[in-house]
Amino acid sequence: MEPKASRGRPATGVVALATAALVSLSACSAATTDSSAGAAKGAAGPTVRVAVGIDPSFAPFFLADAQGLWAKHGVNVQLVQFGRGGEGVDALAGNQVQLAGNSDTTTIGQLQQNPGLRSLLVYEQSGRYLKVVLGPKVSSPSKIRKMAVVPGLSQLAATRYLESKGIDTKSVRFITADPPEIPALLQKGDVDAYVLWEPWPAKGVELGGRIVGTTGDYGVSYAQWLIADDKWLSGHKSIAVKVAQALQDAARRTESDPGAAAAATQKAAKIPTAQTLKAIKDIDFGVRDINAADLKTYTATAKFYVDTGTAKSPADVAKTALRGWFTQQTKGS
Repeated sequence: MEPKASRGRPATGVVALATAALVSLSACSAATTDSSAGAAKGAAGPTVRVAVGIDPSFAPFFLADAQGLWAKHGVNVQLVQFGRGGEGVDALAGNQVQLAGNSDTTTIGQLQQNPGLRSLLVYEQSGRYLKVVLGPKVSSPSKIRKMAVVPGLSQLAATRYLESKGIDTKSVRFITADPPEIPALLQKGDVDAYVLWEPWPAKGVELGGRIVGTTGDYGVSYAQWLIADDKWLSGHKSIAVKVAQALQDAARRTESDPGAAAAATQKAAKIPTAQTLKAIKDIDFGVRDINAADLKTYTATAKFYVDTGTAKSPADVAKTALRGWFTQQTKGS
């Protein structure tokens, strides 16, 4: 990881989206979009389909597309966009994409259904990107009675927020919704608060809500993984390494040239450039190995799923998170 000089390492991981329904990529459903027109020119080998989301945290993938970095590193990549991160992980487990970029805890939340998932590296992390939003008539956190959540990421972040304020989570009703629906629910008074990633906090402010903090304010942060299925990875390790090297290149360029990353994201995912520029300030982009400290965080995340009844037993995060994989695979390259 090569974070900005003023940024510290996040305190803990958070959950992204869990147990979403499997999306059929072959049918090109409304939930997916192929961002790349096809195989990267000048690169040898088969096309590798990579699942990504549609928010600024995926800027390095879009920048790699725009600047030909996949081909530079000798791999053909086709990005496939999903409206929700868990859908991309499900597609990966169903062998409909070969790699995916998503939250560490998205994967942890889906390990019981998909034990073959493997995390190769971290390519971004932040405790500032997810924000707490209160409704226009909610004077203080103590008034929260209904909280909108997306299963996983925002649910854990919301739970930890309430706990940090001394609020019994049993006194709050968690209402599950898709991210685009949540700001409108807040405006109508159907929910009192939520914790989400951009652009949904900004949308909430536009509709009368107010941002009262970030997850880092109460010790919660997230990381994004590059993930693969173990069966595919065992026969295509060299391809995975090339994708990882291109992603490392793109993450560095995202930090050094935010304008180019924002332009690429706007073109690929229709995200306003100003929104991506703001997000890049909130996120530390850079490829690094998964380490022992990460595993402690991931173990705590796995316990969260058990505590909330999502999982019957803790996921085997030590088997999933491949410590030191990127450095080991690129030694001497």
